[in-house]
Amino acid sequence: MARDEGVIQVRVRYPEVDRMGVAHHSHHFVWFEIGRTELMRGRGLPYTRLEEEGTFLPVIEAACAYRAPARYDDLLNVRTVLAQIGPVRVTFSYRIERDADGALLATGTTTHAAVDGRGRPRRLPARVLGLLG
Repeated sequence: MARDEGVIQVRVRYPEVDRMGVAHHSHHFVWFEIGRTELMRGRGLPYTRLEEEGTFLPVIEAACAYRAPARYDDLLNVRTVLAQIGPVRVTFSYRIERDADGALLATGTTTHAAVDGRGRPRRLPARVLGLLG
């Protein structure tokens, strides 16, 4: 695991799959969010603190490429990397791999814009840039 990479494990739960036992595509974005929030927490920046300090990071762009199905009860490794950071935007990249065999199931990205409590654009505070960058 690279220093800049966060890895979190999630298990595919029964309510996340269809009748064939395959995870619905929408859950990949939930797993991305788990990876992102844990990466930030690991860098000393839990979302709750960020928001208490008046900075919010809504998603402004999201993408996912599905390579292979995740199935009920699979243990997944969600690998998250801070791909790019600027004064007002942050982009994370993700890899979802099956733990049992390392198979790549999905890759993706999310881009977030910094806004204040009223949804107005703002610069990322220097402290946040320091912890993330």
